[in-house]
Order: sequence, then C-alpha cells, then structure tokens
Amino acid sequence: MNRARRGYAIRSPKHEYDIFDLPSGQAALTAAGTHRAILAVWRIEQPRLITSLARLLRDVPLAEDLTQEALVVALERWPETGIPERPGAWLMTTARRRALDHLRRRRMLDQKHGMIVREMEEEEQVMPDLDTPLDDDIGDEMLRLIFTACHPLISREARVALALRMICGLTTEEIARAFLVSDATIAQRIVRAKKTLAESGLAYETPHGEQLSQRLASVLEVVYLIFNEGYTAARGENWLRLQLCNEALRLGRILTSVAPGEPEAHALLALMELNASRAAARTDAAGNPILLLDQNRARWDRLQIQRGLQALKRVEELGGAGGVYALQAAIIACHARAVTAEETDWRRIADLYAELARLLHSPVVELNRAVAVGMVEGPEAALEIIERLGNEPALKDYHLLPSVRGDLLYKLGRYGEARQAFETAAALAENQRERDFLMRRAAQAAGAEAE
Repeated sequence: MNRARRGYAIRSPKHEYDIFDLPSGQAALTAAGTHRAILAVWRIEQPRLITSLARLLRDVPLAEDLTQEALVVALERWPETGIPERPGAWLMTTARRRALDHLRRRRMLDQKHGMIVREMEEEEQVMPDLDTPLDDDIGDEMLRLIFTACHPLISREARVALALRMICGLTTEEIARAFLVSDATIAQRIVRAKKTLAESGLAYETPHGEQLSQRLASVLEVVYLIFNEGYTAARGENWLRLQLCNEALRLGRILTSVAPGEPEAHALLALMELNASRAAARTDAAGNPILLLDQNRARWDRLQIQRGLQALKRVEELGGAGGVYALQAAIIACHARAVTAEETDWRRIADLYAELARLLHSPVVELNRAVAVGMVEGPEAALEIIERLGNEPALKDYHLLPSVRGDLLYKLGRYGEARQAFETAAALAENQRERDFLMRRAAQAAGAEAE
C-alpha cells in the first residue's frame, strides 16, 4: 500500500528530460543509445499524450492505444532520422493524426464523432508540423483523467493501478512494488480495469458533490504513489525521478482547490510539501543517497516547510488530524521542525506511527515504527519488532526490511550479521543507487568485523 511512509521527495521543472541530454536530429547515436533515449522521452511524455487525446476522443483506452502507435513509429524512424528537437511535439502530432485516421475509418458513426473530427481537422490546418506545443492546461486535464479512471465501477485496487500505469506512466513492475504484490497481479488488475472503462462509457469528467467524495480517496492514493515513485525510484540508475514529484505536487495543489473542505486533500499536500523540502539535501553531488540523520538541514527549503505546516494547520482546522495522510504529515513535520537531528522528537514520531498502524494494519508502517522505537528505546527493542516482521509475506522481497535489520545489528556490534543483512538487502534492491549504498554499508560492517 502506501510505500513512502518512510518519507522522501523532490521538485523539478515541468519539462525536464533529466535522464538524458537529448541530441537533435542531426546528432549521431548508437542504435542502443537512441532506443534508450526514445524510452526516456516516452516515459515523460506518455501521460501528457494520453491526457490530450482522451480529452478529444472521450475514450481513455483508445487514447492509450494511439499513443502506443506513436511510440512504435518513433522506434522505427528515430534511429534513422535522429531524435527531433521537440520529441514530445513530434509524438503528439503523430498520435493526433492516428486519431484522425481512426475516426475517419469509422465514418463518423454519430454526430459527436463528426464534431470531434472537424475540430481536430481545423486544428491540424493551423498546427505546425512536428513543433506543436503540448497543452498548457494539462494539469487540470490530467486530474480529470485520473478521476475518470477512479470511477466506483472499477475496483479500488484496479482503478489505482490503471491510473498509475496508463495515465501516469509507471511500469507494471513499479506499481507492483508500491503495493507489495506480484507483477502478474497488477497486470490482471489493469486489464480488467481497462475493459470496464472501455465497455461502460464512463463520463470523462471531474465529478462534484457525493461523486467526488466517492472517488477522492483513490485519486489521493494515485497522486501519493506518483510522488513516492519520483521520490525513491523503484528501478534504474537514478534514485530520484524529478518530473514525477513535481507532477504530484502540482496535482495535489489542484486537488485542494477542487475539494477545499476535504482535510485529507490538504493533508496529502502537506505531506508532499514537507517531504519535498528536503530535496536538495537528499543526495550528494554524484547523486548518491544521504540518509535523513546525515543531511545538511541548512539545505532544507524553509519556505516549502512553511507551506507544508500551513497545509497541516488547515487539516487541523477541518477536524482531520486523525486521517491517514494527516498522521504521516505530522510525522514528517516532527523532522521539519527539528533544527538538528538530535532535537527530533522521536517519542512523538513513534506514537504517531503506532496510531497510523492501528488505522492501516500495514507491515510497512510497523517497519517505520520499529525505526522510531529504536531511536527512543534502543536497537534491541527495535530488533524485536523487526524479527516479528520477518514472517510477513508482503515483506518477503522488500529490501528495506533487511536494510533496517542490518542497521540495528550494526549498532549492536553484531557486524557479521549486519554484513549479511546488508548484502541481502542489496540483492533485493532494484534501484542501482540503493544497491550501491547497501553494498557500501555491507563493506563497512565487514571492516568493523575484521578489526
């Protein structure tokens, strides 16, 4: 479920190709390099392409199919022609033309389709080839699309998985990691949700009143999981995916205006703002992780902390201090208020995790509670909790369980066991930065053992 109870975050510009410095069409790339660059562009632009097409077609699965076709065309052409200077605009132009072709083949089965085609044809006449800017109001459209995918006709688990996969561009593996379930389980949920969405003719809308309340919890979960994946990437060489965190923060701010009286919307925004305030201090110059207690707090964004605390105050005014996101935000606020690591109110954090655990019954929350208990009562007390969690099926392949266990064992001077725990965690970690960090901890334990 809610993976990032540990708390991480970041910010980035709206259009930031932070994976590669993308070459122009004239630059030469190897076939493998071009393929990787295309997928980097695709990962960033896919949600925007689907959102724009879904707004025009009122058909989310069809919009996804057309964007996939645009990707196939790019994979065929770009290795020969080079990557365009505006790859997102190129993909949008290609996808929109595929949409036109599709609607023309259907011969305008009804007047609605005819109106859509005329609108698109008019835009096509004035649209510069391959250089068309993407929609500026995509934030509101993205949220509308998430609300559509989170319709009550679709099961809760399936609607969140669908939104994350199809609209937000996360892979099946990344979503499975967030929910601590198998890839196959997530794939089945997505297939069922897409079928329901395609067959039901659900309205493409931002609902109001009771309908909004019915979908809000799932929408909040989607936005939070987008943020989490950006804050600590499940896979790849980079620990952070800046554009995902930025998108989640933007959507969270919109949600507080769409649902101003919903305390959990403000709580989620508070949680993300407070986590994001630590962005600059979370990695070193080479991009390697820096743990919370080792961070230079002078680099924390105090203005963003104030925004987060103001949002948390609004939650309290609305009577929602006991909500799931509110409790997590209160935990992160304890860190944000501490000028030094030594001033952190770990007792308060442990109590908040205990309250959160009663609400969620989540082994991940219990794992985080163990860390806080260790800071208050010592590593032995925390290790007792960790050993009990070792039998939790959901944590069987969760690398942070042996990672925390290794840290506690190291503090207890049990260096050999600590080394083994860190090596186990590294073997389970799928992000290269985390894997390297854990192997450095294993080497540190091995060095201490040899002394």
